[in-house]
Amino acid sequence: MDSVTIRSTARDSRSLAVFCVAMAALAVVCLVGLVLDPRLLGGQPIWAKPLKFSVSFVLYSATLIWMISLVSVPRTRRWARRAGVVVAAAGTIEMIAIVGQVVRGRASHFNVATTLDTAVWSVMGTTIVILWLATAGVGVILLRERSLAVDTAWAVRLGLFVTLLGMAVAFLMTSPTGAQVAGAQATGAMPTVGAHAVDVPDGGPGLPLVGWSTTGGDLRIAHFVGLHALQGLPLLVIGLTLLAARVAVLRDARVRARLVGVAGAAWTGLTVLLTGQALRGQPLIAPDGLTLGAAAVLVAATGVATLLVLRGGTRLRATADRVLEPR
Repeated sequence: MDSVTIRSTARDSRSLAVFCVAMAALAVVCLVGLVLDPRLLGGQPIWAKPLKFSVSFVLYSATLIWMISLVSVPRTRRWARRAGVVVAAAGTIEMIAIVGQVVRGRASHFNVATTLDTAVWSVMGTTIVILWLATAGVGVILLRERSLAVDTAWAVRLGLFVTLLGMAVAFLMTSPTGAQVAGAQATGAMPTVGAHAVDVPDGGPGLPLVGWSTTGGDLRIAHFVGLHALQGLPLLVIGLTLLAARVAVLRDARVRARLVGVAGAAWTGLTVLLTGQALRGQPLIAPDGLTLGAAAVLVAATGVATLLVLRGGTRLRATADRVLEPR
């Protein structure tokens, strides 16, 4: 995509483009905050959360801009652009809430300790729902799009589906934990409702940078993996298309589409597997036999399906070559 096309695409979804640039600028601010602000919150540098959210929103909004540009019918594209405006507005509100809480030195997620904290968390909960619905709306629009190449179409549709699944994992984090309920029964107060971690308190030992729990389950892992299918599957199509210059079987768009279907199924399975692992209170780095067995089945099924697609594509190409061979 050349610079002229990029500018044209960005102008077509101006609100999302502005939001994307703003999130990139905010990421730089957060990096500065990590260096200059020594405060910790929940065991992590206080600017780590807005940094992760701003980088994620840069990727999310840039991908959504590209997807909206794929809609060919002007009337339908207007609806897609409106969904993009909703995403940009909801994302802006969420980031204002997160950064505002950082400035106050307060937790943004699950914090209902004061009236203001409760109001901020309620607003964030609402924006999460709005983001999910707006993304689903773009997905419905793209399901009806008939102008896309078959491999790109499946990458976009499956990417949106898995992303919505990953976003939905966030709703599992909002219910009070057993410890929170017990604490409320003992003290009559519940300052925190919901958690990222399962069977251990938030803020405990975690993996570097991301902070995912190393002592219990962590729903953020499945949330992260599912969320970024929106970028991963379209990038897979680009990679397969580039490989097609050297690998003959990949020159058929139908073969690439089937491989994308296999990858989409595998991505869905991985998101579900990681969600189940977290809900069982199990750290990512300490899988038990059940998790390892499920992972092995997923890898084997993906490998077999990939081989079957490639073998079928080779046969199709051989048949086509025989038909086209001069007599």
